[in-house]
Amino acid sequence: MANDTYEEAIEGLKKLLSEKNELEEVAAAKVRQLTAELAGAAEKPAFDPVERIRTGFEHFKKENYEKNPELYGALAKGQSPKFLVFACSDSRVCPSHVLNFQPGEAFMVRNIASMVPPFDQKKYSGMGAAIEYAVIHLKVENILVIGHSCCGGIKGLMSIPDDGTTQSDFIEEWVNICKVAKAKVKTECNTLDFTEQCTQLEKEAVNVSLGNLLTYPYVREAVVKNAISLRGAHYDFVKGTFEHWNLDYNLSPSVSL
Repeated sequence: MANDTYEEAIEGLKKLLSEKNELEEVAAAKVRQLTAELAGAAEKPAFDPVERIRTGFEHFKKENYEKNPELYGALAKGQSPKFLVFACSDSRVCPSHVLNFQPGEAFMVRNIASMVPPFDQKKYSGMGAAIEYAVIHLKVENILVIGHSCCGGIKGLMSIPDDGTTQSDFIEEWVNICKVAKAKVKTECNTLDFTEQCTQLEKEAVNVSLGNLLTYPYVREAVVKNAISLRGAHYDFVKGTFEHWNLDYNLSPSVSL
């Protein structure tokens, strides 16, 4: 039946061209385009996710696991990462790839737009659990929050109407964690265009997340004791740059009244 359909299409084209000669040049161009597309489709095999997983692991095992027996032997006994890293879930900004983190070196938390919400045992328990485990049990010494260029979550935050209207189940509610950063950018950078404002917001949102980290008692206590440093960063994969900074909060120990 497929051949019949193909033959009928060819005959139909021939008949049309015999009746309307002026279409020959247009038809020739269309045929050349179709031929090129079909040739490309024939050369490019269909993506096989199972095969990609298999070959990916085989490469890792051969080039990494088997070549570093001491490293993986030590990791089998436990972990003691120096970093707790917050990064975006964006597939283009994997921290291990960008900063060359090795296994066991960084405890990772990835989400939309790298955001850290304020302490809330009910609303953000998943995030709280990761922070609590990294700080109290793993005793990380550095917390790094990484924003990045062309961030869809930040663009989404900038695009939320002033009336707060939402069009998604989770995304807008989540990115509103950094709405105070949006307000600052819209006030201080009102002469910039939308894209430039988004770039500024990518960095300001990191600063809000750093501030939110201090609402976690164990983080604040560790910062006061100089047991943990907080750092912000911005990775621009368009320009190939990486900025990082720290914030001096001049904190004093909490006092019970």
